[in-house]
This record gives sequence, structure tokens and C-alpha cells, in this order.
Amino acid sequence: MKLKQIIFIVSSVILTFLLINCGDESNDAVKNKSNTPKIKTTPTINYIYVNSFPHDRNSFTEGFLIHDGELYESTGATAELPQTKSLFGIVDSATGLIDTKVELDRETYFGEGITFLNDKVYQLTYQAKIGFIYDATTFKELGKFNLPSNEGWGMTTDGKCLIMSDGTSTIYYLEPENLGVLKTILVSDNGRFVGNLNELEYIKGFIYANVFMTNTIVKIDPTNGKVVGKLDLNMLANEARHINPYSMEMNGIAYDPINDRVFVTGKMWPKYFEIKFSL
Repeated sequence: MKLKQIIFIVSSVILTFLLINCGDESNDAVKNKSNTPKIKTTPTINYIYVNSFPHDRNSFTEGFLIHDGELYESTGATAELPQTKSLFGIVDSATGLIDTKVELDRETYFGEGITFLNDKVYQLTYQAKIGFIYDATTFKELGKFNLPSNEGWGMTTDGKCLIMSDGTSTIYYLEPENLGVLKTILVSDNGRFVGNLNELEYIKGFIYANVFMTNTIVKIDPTNGKVVGKLDLNMLANEARHINPYSMEMNGIAYDPINDRVFVTGKMWPKYFEIKFSL
């Protein structure tokens, strides 16, 4: 056999071997790619800007809700901002100012979320481990209750229970008469706990929660604690900061069930906004 023939045969064998191995690696790559688990993402809830209204720039917003057609806001008082107060009352849509119904001693209490249920108003405080109960018409204090956690943050109701947050991933359901804990749910997003849950609003079977230090609202399924949607409201926060550079993170969701309207705002924001999205 001539040398050229030998070289040709050896080259053919090597080439065939390489092609077979390359084919196997290619198939393995396809298999590995097909077996790679897909990363789940929580759906983004798109919203439409509807309108805006003035909001008191000194309001350190902690609670936001609509009761009997009136928009109520509760605020906290922090030592770093001497103009802030711990109070709640009705917001004037023309001026944004709050017609105060109750004001707490800012040296003793930092006001947090509020909600109405069974002709009463329930108000949380931050670290005093105490909540207040008022008559929903006269706003006369009816009593106090002990919080089930070290801190009080947001509050809402499903019409049967009081629902509160404490700045963690836990949401508490309280019995409205004795204020005992009926149950708790842990909020998670694709298997990871979501902490810093702040102001709450119960809308059509879901809990909507502001996430502290962000401009995000998460939509929570209360049956299992899973986050099923997210609202990114950075655009509204940027508009607020453009008008008032001292505006902080958003914290406030109010739902009008009669007219099916949603309003949002934030701490020290110069405006509150009406937005529309699929509820």
C-alpha cells in the first residue's frame, strides 16, 4: 500500500471519529439545554394613570383607605421630621390636607395603619405594642389592645377579620372582638419569603401590600401566601420626587369598592394618584 493511501485511510478514520464525537456533544448540549429548569417570574401588573390630586407634603403616610365614600389617611411622627404628626382623618381632595379625627402624643406613639370594621376604627402603633379602638362615628376612644408582634405596620380587613402586617413576611388575621390571632400566613414569591410588608389593602379576595423601601406593591393570595402579581410604581414615585425632592417610598393603597377605583400615594408625596388595573 502506498504512503498516500495509508495517510488517506488514517485521515478518514480520524475525521469520522471526530464527527461522531462532535455529534454526541451536540446532542448532549441539546439535552442539557432542554433539561435546564425555567426560572419562574411573577407577572407584572400593568396599570393606567387616571388622575392625580394634591397630598400634604408633611404626611408621613402609614395608612390609606376609603370608608363610606371618604378617603382616610393615617400618619406617623418621626423625630427626624419635626413637622410630622401621628394622626388620622379625612383627606380633602381639593387641598390634600387631613381633617384630623384623632391625634396621638408623638412623644409616646408612632401612628401606623388603620382600618374600619363593625362600626369601629382600629389603629396600630409602631413599637409600643399597643393598638387603639375608636367609635367609627364619634372617634371617641373605646379601648386598647395588645399587638401579637413587636411592631405594628399595615392594617386592612376582609369584612370579617382584621388583617395586619408587622414589617416581616408574616400577615396576621385577628378576631375583631377579642383581638386574638386567628391565623397567620407567610408571604412568598417563587419560594422566597417577602419581608418588609407594610401598608395593606384587601381588594376582591386578594391582599395588596406595599413593600417597605421600594415602590412596589405585591398582590397576595391569602389562601397560600403566594405573590401572584407585582405593581411597579417607580414612575409615580419619580414624578413625586420631581415635585418634592423630600418624597420617600410609596406607602398607601386605597380601594373604593362602590366606584371600583384605586388610589395610591407615598410618604411626603405632593400628590396621590388614581390608577386603574385589572383587579
